[in-house]
Amino acid sequence: MKKTLASLLYASAAIMTATAPAFAEEAHVAPVTEFVETSVKPWISDAAVIEAIKAQNAANANLSQSDIDALDEKWRAGVEGDEKSMINDVLDSALSKFLKGKQEEAGGLITEVFVMDAKGLNVGQSDVTSDYWQGDEAKFQKSFGAGPDAIFVDEAEKDESTQMLQSQASMTIKDPKSGEAIGVITVGIDLDAM
Repeated sequence: MKKTLASLLYASAAIMTATAPAFAEEAHVAPVTEFVETSVKPWISDAAVIEAIKAQNAANANLSQSDIDALDEKWRAGVEGDEKSMINDVLDSALSKFLKGKQEEAGGLITEVFVMDAKGLNVGQSDVTSDYWQGDEAKFQKSFGAGPDAIFVDEAEKDESTQMLQSQASMTIKDPKSGEAIGVITVGIDLDAM
């Protein structure tokens, strides 16, 4: 009996230890969700955001997956190379300037912010992203793919270069008139600053 009880206690301790990091990671979800709902949601219905997404959705309506892949490849080449016209066009847009302003207003709490269209392609951003197409990533699939009111908070991760503990929160952006999902915003948040 003692041996069986000891075995059960050992197994329970092993399970709790193995799942402890998952419980610790989840601790950031509630405050990040609250921050996004109270501080980010109010400005995603701004005309600068809505009109830029609607214009890009119209322009990109007939893109095939191979077109999207080619755009993403061109973007990635620009990130690593000298031909940055595509990146500069996005960074110089009115929406990117709007997002950069919102990032600066947050006083370091927001580490990055970018907006995607209905296909998961960047529309505007505060900083250069490593890729142009986010449609194959959880940030897009678990927000836009989940409907007009969806918010997805990703895992907490430590940035190796800055040693900052951060997480990304993604929220579906909807047309204020129709309620239809039209895009996504992703906000990087410095968890140490919360």
